[in-house]
Amino acid sequence: MKILILGAGVTGSAVAAALASEENDIMVVDMKPLLLDSLKERFDIATVAGNAAHPSVLEQAGIHNTDIVIAVTDSDETNMLACMIVNALYSRPKTIARVRAIDYLKHPELFHAEGIAIDHVISPEMIVMEHIRNLIDFPGVTHISEFADGLVKLFSVKVTEFAFLTDKKIKDLSDRLANSKIRVVAIFRQGKPLPVNGQAVIQTGDEVFFVSPRSEVRRVLKELHRLEAPIKRIIIAGGGHVGKRLGLALENDHHVKIIEINPIRANKIANELHKTVVLNGDCADETLLLDEAVESTDLFCAITENDGVNIISASLAKSLGARKTICLLNHISYTKLLPGTGIDVAVLPNQETLGSILKYVRKGDVAQVSSLCGGTAEAIEAIAHDNDNTYSVVGKRVDAIHFPPGIVLGALIRNQQVIEIHHDTVFEENDHVVMFAMEKRLVVNIEKNFQPLVK
Repeated sequence: MKILILGAGVTGSAVAAALASEENDIMVVDMKPLLLDSLKERFDIATVAGNAAHPSVLEQAGIHNTDIVIAVTDSDETNMLACMIVNALYSRPKTIARVRAIDYLKHPELFHAEGIAIDHVISPEMIVMEHIRNLIDFPGVTHISEFADGLVKLFSVKVTEFAFLTDKKIKDLSDRLANSKIRVVAIFRQGKPLPVNGQAVIQTGDEVFFVSPRSEVRRVLKELHRLEAPIKRIIIAGGGHVGKRLGLALENDHHVKIIEINPIRANKIANELHKTVVLNGDCADETLLLDEAVESTDLFCAITENDGVNIISASLAKSLGARKTICLLNHISYTKLLPGTGIDVAVLPNQETLGSILKYVRKGDVAQVSSLCGGTAEAIEAIAHDNDNTYSVVGKRVDAIHFPPGIVLGALIRNQQVIEIHHDTVFEENDHVVMFAMEKRLVVNIEKNFQPLVK
């Protein structure tokens, strides 16, 4: 597949890294040659320096035989204009554009064939905000994502020393949970996947992934002794795009404070948020945190645009008594700095955004993708079709589908209902199947078995 990425910033680089490893033909356009040179040193890709919204630059980048355009420059306007130009002048490859401004996103009617012609609009800030909100709704998990329009949740827990999960076999958990709709789909130990079978033993430090119907998540967490007290008092460090959205989403049901260092920005969001206390100050200022009773705060959420500030402020808040801390990191390598800081959860915006892009890139009929474990694994919701393909799963029993080791069935959704998966369960047309691929190289097997109908 030939993919044209417009923008070589943090998001564009992350997308290029993910897609270049899958034998795609990648071209990246950016105004800054230094960014492009850095990408070319790391990956087998081609680049063009220039304005991504100029037709001559798009043509130089090979727009005529491009399959997908992913516009993720730092400018909403450039992203939208580039997609409009692609639609107006060329054979119209599929277009995906990042749009950040709430003013645009308030009017989804803008994005249609007669308006701003973009096939798929993504908002990383909205995606990250929703992810953090899910973490707040289900305290005790280290990751949570949704499938089948929220009917199914994939979540993980970190195993601490002397915890309930320590030294337990998967079989013991299955017997305790007593519901075949709830499944252990992955165990990662020191970042490496382990085979999932009934005899696998969970150890301290492991990250264990479960798939469960939405209605069962709290019960599962309670059974695992991981259901924590509800989060009520929240301090958000950073009043940027994510911080403002998070404040808007939480202020009616939580006690929220936002610390923003830029006085102009602080004043602006104070006028837009009605129940949130907005403070102009440094979120890494110990005196300020103590004045705001950080020791009685349920959650300190460090989501500024500076990874270093996020690590320092979240670690400081934890040391001062905050019950739980979340830290946003744009650079995945910084996660290596977290052990010993006390920080509970790291949120990686690029990983969250990547899943929303990959679902449009995957060759099968894919409804949802969640990129996990630093992008090394994926959870995929695919739709089954009887398409005269030898590999189609429709009409076959579960035990007749010979996925390679490393692909685990998580959930089966039929007619908006989560149904139990047994060895003799037969797949039907339009079943939605949630699967966990422990390594990205395995995804091709899912794509092959879930091809869309050819009309």
